[in-house]
Amino acid sequence: MINDSAVTSSNRGNPFLAIAIAGLSAGVIDLIQAVVLFGTRVPLGIAAGLLGRQAAHAGGIPIYALGVFLHFFIAFTAAAVYYVASRRLKFLTEHWLISGLIYGAIVDQVMTLIVLPLSALHAHGPKFHDLLLGISVHMVTVGLPIAFCIRRFAK
Repeated sequence: MINDSAVTSSNRGNPFLAIAIAGLSAGVIDLIQAVVLFGTRVPLGIAAGLLGRQAAHAGGIPIYALGVFLHFFIAFTAAAVYYVASRRLKFLTEHWLISGLIYGAIVDQVMTLIVLPLSALHAHGPKFHDLLLGISVHMVTVGLPIAFCIRRFAK
C-alpha cells in the first residue's frame, strides 16, 4: 500500500531550492540592471542604508561586499515571502505572470515607503518619474523571476 503523504511530498518541490533559485535569480537580474543604470557604486549605496552615507562611501571592499550581501538578503527575503504566500494563495502560482508583476510593484513600494525612510539614509519618496521607473523595473527584475521560479520549483 502506498502512503498518500509520501506520494504528495515526493511530487512537491523543495521549498529551500525554490526560494534559493528565486532569490538568486531576482538578486542577480536586479543588481545587473541597477549597475547598468546607476554604475558600479550601487552596492555602496545599499550599504549606506545600514551604515550611513559617509561610512559607506568611504569604505572599500568590505563595505562593497556588505552592500551585495544586503541586496541578496532582501532578494531572498522577498522570495521567501512570496513562497509562503503561494502556499495559501494558489493563484500566485496559477497566474504567476500577473502575480509576479504585481509582487514586483509591491516589493518596490515596501522598499520605497518603509525600508528607505527607516534606513540610515532617511530617504524620502522619489519624484513621479523615478517612482514609475522603480515600479516598472522591479516588476520585471524582481517580481517576475520570483513568481516564475516559485511556480517552477515549488510545486
